[in-house]
Amino acid sequence: MRRVSAPAAMMAACMGVIMCLAATPGAAQAPAIAATAPSANADYRLGAGDKIRVITFGEEALTGEFFVGGSGKVSLPLIGEIQAADLSVREFQSEVETALKQGYLKEPRVSVEVLTYRPFYILGEVTKPGEYPYTNGLTVLNAVATANGFTYRANTKKVFVRHAGTKDEAEVPLTSTTQVAPGDTVRIPERFF
Repeated sequence: MRRVSAPAAMMAACMGVIMCLAATPGAAQAPAIAATAPSANADYRLGAGDKIRVITFGEEALTGEFFVGGSGKVSLPLIGEIQAADLSVREFQSEVETALKQGYLKEPRVSVEVLTYRPFYILGEVTKPGEYPYTNGLTVLNAVATANGFTYRANTKKVFVRHAGTKDEAEVPLTSTTQVAPGDTVRIPERFF
């Protein structure tokens, strides 16, 4: 009888297990990477100042980080400028895929995500009015805190918000649930004694 060393026996056992697993149905195919990553911000409307990442799967030269310019367009390699302002992330992704199909790639798979949102603005009776970076979940109270709080003249019962792309401002409740969006302007009025 031939004697088998312990490492050789272990190797043979492992190979047997691997062969059995490989023979099971469905094992030959690894799960594919999704063509588009699910995104909580897929319905977000892009605007000037947003920083986005465009990933073209299998095409490193077409993948990168880009800004939405003041004209509302994004300049991408190979395909040039594409309108982005006022499009949702999904709509912009579709526009990029369509442009890439125009003689560049047969079946482009593109993913777009927002890396940095455009800023929000806060004016009026806050300690440090100005432009601040937007963060997900920003509320009116967070915006006031970001601007170092109210001045002593602030009317803490009224807040006005003008959404990006609109001319009119609306009075909103000063609560911890009133949301501020990227590009919004928050105005804290002065109180009258």
